[in-house]
Amino acid sequence: MSRGGGKRAFLLALCLLGTLLFSALGVWQVERRAWKLDLIERVDARLRTAPVPFPPRSEWGRLDPHDIEYRRVRATGWFDWGKTTLVDALTELGPGNWVLTPLVTPEGPILVNRGFAPKGWRPPRSPTDEGGGSVIGLLRLSEPDGRFLRPNEPNKERWFSRDVAAIASARSLQGAAPFFIDADARTNAGAYPVGGLTVVKFRNTHLIYALTWFGLAVLSLVGLALVARSSSKPS
Repeated sequence: MSRGGGKRAFLLALCLLGTLLFSALGVWQVERRAWKLDLIERVDARLRTAPVPFPPRSEWGRLDPHDIEYRRVRATGWFDWGKTTLVDALTELGPGNWVLTPLVTPEGPILVNRGFAPKGWRPPRSPTDEGGGSVIGLLRLSEPDGRFLRPNEPNKERWFSRDVAAIASARSLQGAAPFFIDADARTNAGAYPVGGLTVVKFRNTHLIYALTWFGLAVLSLVGLALVARSSSKPS
């Protein structure tokens, strides 16, 4: 094969590969978009339903996270204020902390994000401040390891994410639920911490990505046609 023929064969293979690869990526983004729209619809439906009891311990290990997140739940027990954890937060109310307090229930401790409090706010210090309570809110999944470039440091009491397992370990919460509750605004109305600040928003740019990949696939196909056309011309 001549040097020119080898070059054309390489370009044909490259354009063909590009067409197949970009087409596959476009189809994948279309499928991802369908999945995301279905997720948004399911979550919206959960937000509109009446709260259900917090899942019993017997179900914790076999619940599908995608089926339970943002489910409205209710739980009753007593708040162990002495084991409250403050987690760094930036909300519509400004910088501050999420206030996570374990709710002790017959099923085991459940971490409850009671809401936002500004820097400098501190929960009751004395164990005698423990008290009964109930909560209604959204079931949320754990946020392990902290934030990007800001890992949790339990030994220094520096928390940047609501890492249920790490907080339960640091606070000696034996048998704690593997997820937490974001309390709604009624939990502590008119005072800190302020509940009901959960942001339920899903980024959905899959259509833009799909169009981009399909556009590149079309360009690769055009290139394939041009190279094939030039190959068919007599030297």
